[in-house]
Amino acid sequence: MAIPVSSIDPPTQLTKREQRAAYLKALLGTLQANVPAAVALEDLRAQAAAIAHEHTFPTTRDEDWRFTDLSAMLSVPFQAMPAAPEVDAGVLAAIEMPEAIARIVLVNGQFSAELSDLAQLPAGVVVGNLAALQTGAMADQLTARLAQSSGGHDLFTALNTVGFPAAAVVWVSRHQVIEQPIHVVYLSVDGGTPTVTSPRCVVVAETGSALTLVEDFYGTHNQAQFNNSVTEVWADENAQVTHVRLQREGLGTFHIGKTAITQGRDSRYTIIPVSLGAQVSRHNLEMHQTGPQTDTNLYGLAAISQSQLADTHSLIAMNHPHGTAEQLHKCIVDDAAHTVFNGKVWVPHNAQLTNTSQLNRNLLLSNKARVDTKPELDIVADNVKCAHGATVSQLDANEVFYLQSRGISAEAAQRLLIYGFAMDIIDRIPVSSLQETLMATVTQRTQ
Repeated sequence: MAIPVSSIDPPTQLTKREQRAAYLKALLGTLQANVPAAVALEDLRAQAAAIAHEHTFPTTRDEDWRFTDLSAMLSVPFQAMPAAPEVDAGVLAAIEMPEAIARIVLVNGQFSAELSDLAQLPAGVVVGNLAALQTGAMADQLTARLAQSSGGHDLFTALNTVGFPAAAVVWVSRHQVIEQPIHVVYLSVDGGTPTVTSPRCVVVAETGSALTLVEDFYGTHNQAQFNNSVTEVWADENAQVTHVRLQREGLGTFHIGKTAITQGRDSRYTIIPVSLGAQVSRHNLEMHQTGPQTDTNLYGLAAISQSQLADTHSLIAMNHPHGTAEQLHKCIVDDAAHTVFNGKVWVPHNAQLTNTSQLNRNLLLSNKARVDTKPELDIVADNVKCAHGATVSQLDANEVFYLQSRGISAEAAQRLLIYGFAMDIIDRIPVSSLQETLMATVTQRTQ
């Protein structure tokens, strides 16, 4: 039976520190009480619970959370759902991706066989639910990958490991090239009460393989929800992974996501994360290059309005010589919304002859919009080429006037400039239907 987070003592009886400790303890208990027997993984979850016990619930006094306030969560009695509610297949029509070769769907973090479509998979590609795979021929291989990525010791990753009820698995065998995208959908539905969901995904591209992955966090309801997701990506030697991560959840959602990437020698990994939804969203990206001549690319976009907050924290650990990394993160901020960017690039002494660049560009559409940006380079190696920067600007009045002088209305001119700003990121998504959907969404929401 779920342990309701609301069972903690009333806030007036506790100090703020005690409130956070009690809240975290109750949340952890809720997650532990709702783990399905089919995905028990007792030892792994016990280790994660021990890590969670070592942490405190973050506040704005913590450096990594200085601009992202989670205190509003403390008043919401999140509960885990023992089973996913019934969902009509028609709800997926809005996010249909005709180019996809396969679709796996998790509803409130739990696998849905009815909504998934895995019939067209070629030989050498496995897409499915962890519960069905962990007792089969792939059990040992999954054990060697699941929750073994670097960066698993932060609080929210540990909470996910404690409580994920199901996990999507995408596994591409050696030298297999998948040209069509694989669509992983995390569908959020209103369960009637504030819920905590813990979706998990494990992606493995073995040596010489290639794939395109689209992760889609989608929800239309505005019920309070805490979505705490973790995705582990393993790009083995000479593998190529293109990863699109789209977050478009309802405005009642607290979304905290972790993407942990481990790259082997000569591998190439590109991620295009797009953040549009949620009341508060935080995406933690960690890339670890574990071999030389590794290529990493991050092209992100956040387009938010009203009082939304979108936070991106990234770490690129170069680790080996002849590595390359490029990061371009753009933010479009309207109304009283707030974006945060903190990008770190770590170049130790062994990472000689590396080449990395990092740029954060921000477009403010309102006088109340806010941006906090902090690009960082931590360089120990002495034979490298590294650069970073950040810009914050508004729409250029001269550019708007120029377009008006060519017979374009002021409103259309503004939309056109926003379109051009966002297109630099969206154009990199190798799925044409998704490009069209995102451009329409971005321009409509920022009028």
